[in-house]
Amino acid sequence: MRLVLLRHGRTEWNDTGRAQGHADVPLDDVGLAQAKEVAPVLAALRPVTIWSSDLARAAQTADAVAAECGLEPVRDPRLREFDIGPNRAGLTSEEYAAAHPEEYAALLAGEFEAIPGRETRDDVLARFVPALTSYVDTLADGETGLVVSHGAALRVAVPAFLGWSGDPAESLGVLANCGWVVLEHSASTWTGGVERWRLIAWNRLASPATDPDFT
Repeated sequence: MRLVLLRHGRTEWNDTGRAQGHADVPLDDVGLAQAKEVAPVLAALRPVTIWSSDLARAAQTADAVAAECGLEPVRDPRLREFDIGPNRAGLTSEEYAAAHPEEYAALLAGEFEAIPGRETRDDVLARFVPALTSYVDTLADGETGLVVSHGAALRVAVPAFLGWSGDPAESLGVLANCGWVVLEHSASTWTGGVERWRLIAWNRLASPATDPDFT
């Protein structure tokens, strides 16, 4: 079995450094082009189901891939990005610091519980990991499922789903827009043939040279 997890294409707020969270921001022209470019690449993996966050930027990306696959995406709000609170959405870091200095100080200190309306890592994992578990339960041997979601949520959910200890998200790095992750469920000779999910790839891109953040 294989699970492919794709971050959505670029939005105008991505481009201008504005935090999004649960704000329903659509793809910009670059993001639409990224989704169109990645669609046939992922369609070639022959996913049997596509699950997507219901936020516009992920839904539009999923629709582009689904059109290549002849599938209908399943929208699931459990796949949403972190809720960053009503005061953070739409602002750059500088604007947030100026408008809400106490919240910004709490953010820098990692005191997320002190920020009104903001989800913690545990909050996101409590909805995201059960979603992934329910998806893989529907896959048969040899099948591939595709999940379309958001960068920060994927970066914490993938290690948790794999059962990694601690909080290794920073070590994984940021997923590029329309970058994807590949997880595979198979037996390993290293563990005496025990079957488990493993990370096969992180931040694959259809055309790395055309990604504005690729160096």
